[in-house]
Amino acid sequence: MRKSPKPELLLGIRNLAGLEACYRYADAVYFSTDRLSLRAKAKDITLEKLDYFVFEVKARGLKAYLAVNSTVNEDMLGDVSDIVSASAKAGVDAVIAWDPAVILKARKAGLRVHISTQANVTNHEAAEFYRILGAERIVLSRELYLDEISKIIRQTEVEIETFVHGAMCMAVSGRCHLSAHILGKSGNCGECTQPCRWKWQLHGENGIVAESLGKYLLSAKDICMIEHIPELFQAGIDSFKVEGRLRDPAYLEAVSRCYRAAIDACEEGNFPSEKVETWKHELASVYNRGFSTGFYFGTPGLDGFSPENDMNASEKKRRAAGVIENYYQKQHSAAVRLLEEGITIGDIIVIEGSKTYLRQQVSSMKKGGKDLLRAEKGDEVGLAVDGIVRKNDRVFIID
Repeated sequence: MRKSPKPELLLGIRNLAGLEACYRYADAVYFSTDRLSLRAKAKDITLEKLDYFVFEVKARGLKAYLAVNSTVNEDMLGDVSDIVSASAKAGVDAVIAWDPAVILKARKAGLRVHISTQANVTNHEAAEFYRILGAERIVLSRELYLDEISKIIRQTEVEIETFVHGAMCMAVSGRCHLSAHILGKSGNCGECTQPCRWKWQLHGENGIVAESLGKYLLSAKDICMIEHIPELFQAGIDSFKVEGRLRDPAYLEAVSRCYRAAIDACEEGNFPSEKVETWKHELASVYNRGFSTGFYFGTPGLDGFSPENDMNASEKKRRAAGVIENYYQKQHSAAVRLLEEGITIGDIIVIEGSKTYLRQQVSSMKKGGKDLLRAEKGDEVGLAVDGIVRKNDRVFIID
């Protein structure tokens, strides 16, 4: 039985732009600081900025969960103390952790703890072990079948969270050493170079190169469970988690919007099967590596991999066009320098920065006081904008 009144929709973000993209649809967000995270590239939120960031999250009515889920070596224990202290001061709603040192320090500071998928919890007794330690929620292993998840939920009092959308790691619960062996960058410390997404060839000891279905032999498809939301409801899962802390805000907006619609429809007892294809089409229009249902309905075979696709299988691509030079609030316009591409009236564009996410159609452009139908690369033009943008924000065209 679900322990929460209704399932939570939880999105991973890296900055205020991501928050702006998904807050209308999400119930909670998870993020990390520049320390002890499995997303070392997500450095926008420092400990010094944590107070402000958590304030912005809660001002939008969302819960704030801080991930502290990398490997913790002996000389990193001081960082753990600093992060836990800053988290308590900022008022985060929970810390996502798996290392016992982090768990114990967080509980001592009075913080709620969610156990990361890195702990690879695969049975109810392990879930109960962490509950006794003080955990309020378990993010289950991604390698579990749905019926296994249901059995765990029925036999534990702790909340259960599972991934419903986003990247799948080819290693067990994300604990991979491939990047560390090849380039000395450990995925368990947040520095994964994603060699599983590279092109590979399979060589035999006799020198023969084996034929295969494609060159991306290790690249797993993204998980997508939107058409199975009713089954996830039935199982009693408390939180539906979306992976994608390093993906762009357009991804966060589309995924959160579609899953919000699906969850609300299911909660109202009216899950429209005719809408599923529309949702899947929208999800396929943003960054993805193809879709599968992961381990929910059995161990994935070749259909769980994407050997023919590179890092992005989306039919829609975005092209860099230029940069915001200035914003004029009273005129609802911005000065844009087109460094890479020209833009045309009617184009769909995204304006994006560390604090900005704005998607709109180009409705009006001016140069030298004259209206334009098209501006060319190298031009600086006045562009009508539908919201606040900032100097140095980037402008992208959506194909």
